[in-house]
Amino acid sequence: MEKKAHEQGEASGEGERHDSLPLPGINFSTFVFSLNSSALVHLGLITAPGGREKAINLPLAKQTIDILGMLEEKTAGNLTGEETNLMSNMLHDLRLRYVKLKDQES
Repeated sequence: MEKKAHEQGEASGEGERHDSLPLPGINFSTFVFSLNSSALVHLGLITAPGGREKAINLPLAKQTIDILGMLEEKTAGNLTGEETNLMSNMLHDLRLRYVKLKDQES
């Protein structure tokens, strides 16, 4: 039983020591922001945490953008107005940035 309690503590982050700032609470918006940040890293627009330079990886950017698009479709009608606007605006921005980089690559 102790092993199971220990594993549950690890999964919830209990008992871990961190010297960094506390993480924000997890909700739909922070999850979407996380995916947005990943897409921006893959588009070479921001540096990955711990990274030293920006790198473009269009296939990974497209995959992350497609994941956000799938979430938008699957959650339609179940989001608040603010969440719907967040998804719509992020996807619009990411898609424009992706197309611009894809065109520059050609």
